[in-house]
Amino acid sequence: MIRLIRQIPVYALLFCVSNAQAQNFKDLVNKAEQKIGGTTSNSKSSQSGGGNNFSNISNTDAVSGLREALTVGSQNASKRLSAPNGFFGNAAIKILMPPEAKKVETTLREVGMGSQVDKVILSMNRAAEDASSRSVPIFRDAILHMSLTDGIGILRGGDGAATRYLQSTTSAALTTAFMPEIKKSLDKVNATKYWAEIFKAYDKLPFTSKVNTDLPAYVTQRALNGLFVAIAEEENKIRKDPAAQVSSLLQKVFGGH
Repeated sequence: MIRLIRQIPVYALLFCVSNAQAQNFKDLVNKAEQKIGGTTSNSKSSQSGGGNNFSNISNTDAVSGLREALTVGSQNASKRLSAPNGFFGNAAIKILMPPEAKKVETTLREVGMGSQVDKVILSMNRAAEDASSRSVPIFRDAILHMSLTDGIGILRGGDGAATRYLQSTTSAALTTAFMPEIKKSLDKVNATKYWAEIFKAYDKLPFTSKVNTDLPAYVTQRALNGLFVAIAEEENKIRKDPAAQVSSLLQKVFGGH
């Protein structure tokens, strides 16, 4: 996912960005990376497998447990995000105007177009919610094709290791699946129209730079970012919280030995 986040379209070429805004965006990326990959302070714990001693169970049981954990975690994340306000109501992953477009948003609000900006923000989040349910079969396929070697490495990789595996194996397929669904959702709620209207209005203002952005691509990337953050939360919960270990196999593998 780190790679995906760093490939967010270079809106800095399209918007007039201050150094402070660029730094805010860098901070946002760093927070997402820490959420999925763990911080430097827990890297030793991650390398040691998060405290679990998997030598007490067979490789077959361990990987079966991991597959079940990934299935439960990805389904829970998808269900949570595809519900109404799954994105819009979650401050950690809510899709906002691009940080590089903050000047655009501020200017438009100052000239009385705040309601149009709000409509775009709401519609971007509704599109991400609509698309999230399409992730389940893609994750299921990646989980079924996970090798024994992959599984053992993930189990010993600590917090976020399973999420990073899914991110590396499913990002391309998810982008392909999400993009048309998001575009359809954006069109359904007239987001593309609102987007075009606000930037058309912005372009007419004096002393502004022309703007040309790809709304479906931006929303797709932010939707994937939010999805993997949610999966990381589910994964780490299963690793650490007995209440989330909802089967005997999950308890055996992740319950501590």
